[in-house]
This record gives sequence, C-alpha cells and structure tokens, in this order.
Amino acid sequence: MSEHAASRTFYVALGISLLVLTAVTVFAAFVNLGPFNPVVALLIATIKATLVVLFFMHVKGASEKMTGAVVVSGFFFLAILLALAMADYLTRAWR
Repeated sequence: MSEHAASRTFYVALGISLLVLTAVTVFAAFVNLGPFNPVVALLIATIKATLVVLFFMHVKGASEKMTGAVVVSGFFFLAILLALAMADYLTRAWR
C-alpha cells in the first residue's frame, strides 16, 4: 500500500475550506432564492462531498483499480436509488 505524501498544511487548508463551505451553506439558508434554494444547497453539498471523497478518502491519486471500481459502483447504486425514488414520486396520484 503506497503512502500519500500530502502535508499537514494541505489538510488544514482543506478542513478550513470545508468549514468555509459550511458557513456558506448556513448563509445561503437565510437568503431567499426562491426555487433555487435547494439547488444552491445541493451544489454546495456536492462540492463538500467531492472534497471529502477525493482527499480524505484518498481516491485522488489512488493507483489501484479496485478504488475506481468501488467509486463507480457507489455512483451506480446511487443512480438506481434515485431512479426508484423518482419512479415512486412520478407515479403517485397528486390531488
């Protein structure tokens, strides 16, 4: 298993950027953007999740093919769950 050579300052800067993005999320919750409130919240959450997956879970820079397979399978099952949820949502009789 290869060790990643990321410095402590990199992880501190990454942690601070995640805290800043959390503050931006809280700030965006108090701003009335109409129907775009969930879009902005999900966009910020996606950026934070991407940073966590790439750097804290060491997906970026991983040379093993198994890591890529796990990431791809995770997105595949997420797509299945979202498709099933949307199928349920779209077939309900709304009154």
